[in-house]
Amino acid sequence: MKIVRFETEHTQASYGWIDEDKVGVIQGDPFGEFRRYDPEFSLAQVRLLVPCTPSKIIAVGRNYEEHIREMNQTPPEIPLLFLKPSSTLIRSGDPIILPPQSERVEHEAELAVVIRKKSRWLRPETVQEAIYGYTIANDVTARDLQQRDGQWTRAKGFDSFCPLGPWIETELNPADAMITCRVNGILRQMSSTRDMLFNVEQIILFASSIMTLNPGDVILTGTPAGVGSLQAGDEISIFIDGIGSLVNPVIAGKAYEA
Repeated sequence: MKIVRFETEHTQASYGWIDEDKVGVIQGDPFGEFRRYDPEFSLAQVRLLVPCTPSKIIAVGRNYEEHIREMNQTPPEIPLLFLKPSSTLIRSGDPIILPPQSERVEHEAELAVVIRKKSRWLRPETVQEAIYGYTIANDVTARDLQQRDGQWTRAKGFDSFCPLGPWIETELNPADAMITCRVNGILRQMSSTRDMLFNVEQIILFASSIMTLNPGDVILTGTPAGVGSLQAGDEISIFIDGIGSLVNPVIAGKAYEA
């Protein structure tokens, strides 16, 4: 089932579900008790939003061997976690804004996991219960700042640096899903999730041993090889089998002017 957050000209943001080309309202908590209403809006009538409102965005670095090679790094012995602020979130269709502080901003296409329930110290036999579904993410990175700073908060924390969506797919098998990324129609990244060093379950288990995972939290699972620079005027499209497409234009940002 595809779960969305949406709004219309006459309604505020709410959760819903997709049935073919129509959207029905979800009343209640989509991560708890809720009721699905029959679809009443066409997709053309609604504006899809970021599909959840996470308390935190956890991301994994260096989780594909070929990407590790292209970055001249060594494979980590345990999942390499970092955080992105929720202010980085934008929906499919919103622009990625290139910050004036950076001269090289790059895309990173990723499978994202959405957490179902409050979880801490999960065990292998319970980890699946913590997974609500999957969506698409772009871990946009100011590569020059990442290399300059040594730690990644600034490079990965600019507003608009986490496009997410277009919806949550609750029935995806993440073991072998193909990820492709195109910029202006030209293929940049293509790999299967089977190439991850640490799989989805291992990542969630590890993260839950460090921090409490809350309903709606998002975990980005790493990017394959092929990351590349973005320029103003570009359009980036990320497709994951079984989910769909996340598409965003790229524009230049401006420094604050008094």
